[in-house]
Amino acid sequence: MPVAEATTAPSVEVPVEGSVPVPPAPSALTTADTSAAPAADMLAEAVADSPAGLPVAPAAESSAVSSTGPSVAPQPAPPSPGPTAPTSQTPPLIPPRPDVPPPPAFGPQPLSSPPPRKDRRVLRAVLRWTAAVVVFAVAGAGTAYGVTQMKRSDVPGLATASDGRWDYPEIVRAPLPAGSPGPFAADNKANAHYADQRALLLPAPKGAKADATLRGTDGWLSAKSFLAQYADPDDRRELGQKLTDDGLRHIAARGWTTPDGTHTRIYLLQFDSAAVADELFSPGLISYDTPVYALAGAPETSYDDAVTEQNLDDNVKASAYTEDRPAGAEDVRQAYLKAGDTIALVVQSRKGAAKKVPFLQTVALQSQLLG
Repeated sequence: MPVAEATTAPSVEVPVEGSVPVPPAPSALTTADTSAAPAADMLAEAVADSPAGLPVAPAAESSAVSSTGPSVAPQPAPPSPGPTAPTSQTPPLIPPRPDVPPPPAFGPQPLSSPPPRKDRRVLRAVLRWTAAVVVFAVAGAGTAYGVTQMKRSDVPGLATASDGRWDYPEIVRAPLPAGSPGPFAADNKANAHYADQRALLLPAPKGAKADATLRGTDGWLSAKSFLAQYADPDDRRELGQKLTDDGLRHIAARGWTTPDGTHTRIYLLQFDSAAVADELFSPGLISYDTPVYALAGAPETSYDDAVTEQNLDDNVKASAYTEDRPAGAEDVRQAYLKAGDTIALVVQSRKGAAKKVPFLQTVALQSQLLG
């Protein structure tokens, strides 16, 4: 780049120490301004070429140098600024771009989409199904509770067909007098029943009608009334004599008729000792296959092997019989039981046929009360 040559300025006196310097002549200043013009043009170009229009550090100003000696040609302008490493003496021509967030955009901004609305039909469906489940759960729980509270016989499909047994009340052993042992206690060698014989009788089942003819006097039946059930008069006299000889103490009796027409009679005969009762029981009243004395209405009988030790109390012996066919006006079943000092006779009769199940049931329960 051409540089204008500076004109020779008139000589200036060198200032003496302590004197005030005198500015150069105007012609020198004008020449210096003209020589600095190309440097100003270069600064403008550097500003135009700088990124983002950032300011560029000005180049070293070219000025006329006043000299006290001979004139000096002006220095050429520096080349176009480039990326130079900054130093502590020379500031960078292009400072680094500051880390600032981008300016906010102006104008209309896109609106964010609103959250999708929940489908209320799904919610209603969930509520309906929940309500249905709750209703069915409550109904099921109520049904289960109702079924568990019902008796088995009341539940359709679970009821067991009745086998004909009767509905007896709960069996309770008769109370013993204070200090008295039971009939089969170790210290009761006579196997005597100290409980009231009337309390040892089996109670009537539900729905049965009591037989008033067996109540006797204060619950005790006379020997004559007991013997009246035997068919043959000679048998009645012979058996009556045996009862007297063996020291019969008393007879307790109870009877009833159930709605199906079955007539039940139970007799308890108590003696002074178990040994006497044993002798009268066999062979006095029974043989292996037939009773010694026939009851009225059952002239011919056969041994009933349905009554066994398995359905009797352990301390009770029994021998049972059924009427031979053809039966008379009533079918008769009978069983003699022996427990300690007491002999029992159980009789059931019914028009047509005396049922087996209630007979076995009655014999078994009476044996429990005597055992």
